[in-house]
Amino acid sequence: MGKQGYEYGRASLGVHADDNLSTTRDVAAPINVSTTYKYESDPEKLGTPNLKEDYYSRISQPNSRRAEEVLSKLLDGNAVVYSSGLSAFHAAMLYYNPKRVFIGDGYHGCHSVLEILKRNYNLEVLPLNSDPAKIQKGDVIHLETPVNPTGLAFDIEYFARIAHSQDAYLVVDATFAPPPLSQPFNHGADMVMHSATKYFGGHSDMLAGVLVTKDQEVKEKLLNDRHYMGTICASLESWLLLRSLRTYDLRVRAQQQSALKVIKFLTENKDNLPALDKIYHSSLQVEEFVKRQLPTGGSPVFSIELKTKDLAKTFPSKLNLFHHATSLGGAESLIEWRKLSDEKVSDRLLRVSIGVENAEDLIEDLRQALNKV
Repeated sequence: MGKQGYEYGRASLGVHADDNLSTTRDVAAPINVSTTYKYESDPEKLGTPNLKEDYYSRISQPNSRRAEEVLSKLLDGNAVVYSSGLSAFHAAMLYYNPKRVFIGDGYHGCHSVLEILKRNYNLEVLPLNSDPAKIQKGDVIHLETPVNPTGLAFDIEYFARIAHSQDAYLVVDATFAPPPLSQPFNHGADMVMHSATKYFGGHSDMLAGVLVTKDQEVKEKLLNDRHYMGTICASLESWLLLRSLRTYDLRVRAQQQSALKVIKFLTENKDNLPALDKIYHSSLQVEEFVKRQLPTGGSPVFSIELKTKDLAKTFPSKLNLFHHATSLGGAESLIEWRKLSDEKVSDRLLRVSIGVENAEDLIEDLRQALNKV
């Protein structure tokens, strides 16, 4: 919020939301690398360390505070940053401490974290589409939407009703469609998580995760847990994240618009591209909830299936502008034969992450590669 109650837009907040935390005359936030900070010099003012001040970087440091300030405004809640998306997911599970977690398809790393909790603490892991009667008070429904790797959307409001009718909680992983593409709190989410490595980081050069809650008391508990788990986003990573947030709104809007152009081309020309079998993306779904949750059209990530495994393995090598690599959300376009990092998916599936290159150039690259393969 600006002066006299004026509400700034996300592009302005990405640049200015942390201005109140600046302690120097630098226009760009300085890099703070110290692990420890001096206590108050006046003995009369010494007491229990104030957690709102920096005194040890495992607990907080200027860069992480400023990144959290910006993310809180962008995500319309209270943000806590972590060393990775998986550490954020683990933190959510530690906070809620459920007896049962209901989870569907999605990022295999979250499933692996749950397997560890299952092995060590007898956590029960159940499918997302389980009978709602199995859900009990304190359980967690973990919903990834749009889902990895396809980019298809699930109805947040539907799962929120199920969770809340049983005094359970809904955690939404919205990594594929951060604001302004989606806002899970508007549809009933209790907590939202993102792998900030992706669109918030945006340059494929840092790791971070974020949890967002509407409740300030929940944030304080998450911070307290993080102090002792040691999973804060470190100083240099926090500075890189803060740098990236300055251009976040511009990047994600451009990436989404380019993705929609690419998907439109592939859909309309599918019959002329014999190697192409299927296209997956929320913009191709017809359910009414998709328009409510993703009013601007969905994620800049989508998936395609080619006719055979060999075609899918060969296809990335025929592209010029797409790097064959895992991850997503960076300024550069990526494609991945997804079987390399997720053994559960079809061996014909390729995940595509659209970057900030010219959309027509990306379309031409895909067209020539599909014909060449």
